[in-house]
Amino acid sequence: MALGNAWKSAKPYLAMVFLQVGYSGMYVVSVASLKRGMSHYVLVVYRNAVAAAVVAPFALWFERKTRPKMTLPIFLKIMAMGLLEPVLDQNFYYMGAKNTSASFSSAIYNVLPAMTFVNAIILRMEKIDIKKRRSQAKVVGTLVTVIGALLMILYKGPAIEFIWTKGRSHHADDGSQNQSHWLVGTFMLLFSCFCWSAFFILQSHTLKSYPAELSLSTLICLTGAGQSGALALVMERSAQPWLIGFDTRLFTAVYSGIMCSGIAYYVQGMVMKERGPVFVTAFNPLCMIITAIMGSIILAEDITLGRLLGAVIIVIGLYFLIWGKGKDHLAQPSETIAKDAALVLPKVADDANKTTSIDHVTVIDVQPSKHP
Repeated sequence: MALGNAWKSAKPYLAMVFLQVGYSGMYVVSVASLKRGMSHYVLVVYRNAVAAAVVAPFALWFERKTRPKMTLPIFLKIMAMGLLEPVLDQNFYYMGAKNTSASFSSAIYNVLPAMTFVNAIILRMEKIDIKKRRSQAKVVGTLVTVIGALLMILYKGPAIEFIWTKGRSHHADDGSQNQSHWLVGTFMLLFSCFCWSAFFILQSHTLKSYPAELSLSTLICLTGAGQSGALALVMERSAQPWLIGFDTRLFTAVYSGIMCSGIAYYVQGMVMKERGPVFVTAFNPLCMIITAIMGSIILAEDITLGRLLGAVIIVIGLYFLIWGKGKDHLAQPSETIAKDAALVLPKVADDANKTTSIDHVTVIDVQPSKHP
């Protein structure tokens, strides 16, 4: 019994760590494909089409009896999510990553928890009571995470040598890139991050009225593929960008579609129903650390002192934020019990009144009649 409870408590954490590892692989392979000439417009279309094709059979089978009825408001929300994530977020991310690097693009995405936290507070999806430690931890964790991300962006520092980097030539990093392209890429990544944060908020809200994670993931990928396909046809008017062979471009489309769209939307939806959108985005800094290591090994990107120090600060902020969200989750049952007790009290009082009303009944002793 204790083992089952421990596994149930650990599942959201393990699921999010698993997703961050998957996202790290996507960051590396997508940057490698984009810098070899692959069109990001076409990549977005193929990515979401693959995701929809893979997830749809599971949605049709497992949710055939539990799928809610589609309504116009839900359909409009799905269309909006298809625009926010597959079209805007993914296209602007790919453009920003192409102008910067895999490790930098994953590093700047560390502002995602802070953006989601602020948006959730504005929309009253996240409650803050500054007198409580868990709220203080969430605020401090968000601020520390932002500071760490800013340090990684603004301070480069000397490159750090590791065992796998000694004696090996490195690819050009942000110090030797065209500075104007680098700045434009940074703003593209920030806008992409904002769209992703808005997508998380809207997905969390939609799941309350359409609690079918697999079906919702399929519909988001389908609408995203349709909208991004229309955009790609306008931007890429020749057939050449659409032709991909059995190389890294095909692997990038299949991997990112299955792992980072299909599986990710489903797992995020499951965790979000239980813990909320802020908890889901709080694990994003882990992706930066994994991507920096993978980028250093596979793409020969430099790991600088600024990024290393920023990573340490971000991990500290991440701990505070997750600790505060964990305390929120533990406090919910007791708060629910208190509310239920408050609702039950009037009923108990009524029952007491009914019981004590027996005391006011007058008992008449009837004497038996005498027969002659």
